[in-house]
Amino acid sequence: LPAGALFPRAAWMRSATRALAELPDADLGYGDPAGHPRLRDELSAYLGRVRALIAPPERIVVVNGFAQASRLVADVLTARGIRRLGVEDPGSAGLRDQLTQAGMTCLPVPVDGDGVRIDALARSGVQAVVVTPAHQFPTGVVLSPDRRHALLRWARDTGGLVLEDDYDAEFRYDRTPVGALQGLGPDAVAYGGSVSKTLAPALRIGWLVLPERLVPAVTDAKYATDLATGILEQATLADFLACGEMDHHIRRMATRYRTRRDSLVTAIATHLPDWTVTGTSAGLHLVARPPPGFDEVALAALAQRCGLDARPLSQYAIFELDRTGLVIGYGHRRPDALTNAVTELARHALRPGPDR
Repeated sequence: LPAGALFPRAAWMRSATRALAELPDADLGYGDPAGHPRLRDELSAYLGRVRALIAPPERIVVVNGFAQASRLVADVLTARGIRRLGVEDPGSAGLRDQLTQAGMTCLPVPVDGDGVRIDALARSGVQAVVVTPAHQFPTGVVLSPDRRHALLRWARDTGGLVLEDDYDAEFRYDRTPVGALQGLGPDAVAYGGSVSKTLAPALRIGWLVLPERLVPAVTDAKYATDLATGILEQATLADFLACGEMDHHIRRMATRYRTRRDSLVTAIATHLPDWTVTGTSAGLHLVARPPPGFDEVALAALAQRCGLDARPLSQYAIFELDRTGLVIGYGHRRPDALTNAVTELARHALRPGPDR
């Protein structure tokens, strides 16, 4: 989760006030199911500049977060007879549940140090796949350049669709930002993003940038689901983007999150020196791997009691993993709280007993 205490309340309120004052009376109806034109224009410019997308406004559909984005795409695919979809393993269990409820059969595609394995994807026989190429969830690996090109070749050769979840790519710390996959293959990739990590999940605003052939069907599915995303929220976000507040907020938060990440990594290196840490270059979480001999589930429960937002890595896997680990979120914890929690975890975890 992002740091709720650092949500830019004053700036968001200013944007909301301006948006409401300037909104024409005619815009207070149900609105375009694809999204308010001003927001689509602002998203087009922002995503092209920040994430290197090819995103003309007419290819953008505004949605209520990535959960709805993935469900709308799944509904369109199942209506066209496509019911088998590849998902990263390990990957988001919540996403798998949503897709299953939409009538999809989710087939696991393994992830290694270079990201999702395209050879396994090709053998699976699926016609669509969901990926997190910029910062894989939960491992944190970045899809390598060779894999990116191989994935797009797979899509072109099979007529398949790639659904790109770009869930926390704005926050990068130790490497040059990686552009979105969609910018390399806009006709093969349906790109999904939201403000859930950059601002707050409570806002329930996201977007899809779609291949042209999918825009009418996804727009119709959005209309059938809830008519349209809230107009006032869309207008507020459009103003927030236009006046530069989003850029300012992301720069500010990247500095804060880097400090929190550094505190967590330093604490683990100091107090748990036998552990290894991966997935630290971006996002709001990392993976901490203990040496062999620990019960992962018990260790995660202990870490939670000590004050860490920790989950066992196996919780996200379909097939058994070869190594245990903890997925630890740090975005909504203060640096001192992270240090204290790791210190407490080390005090218990290094002691023989049932928590080990």
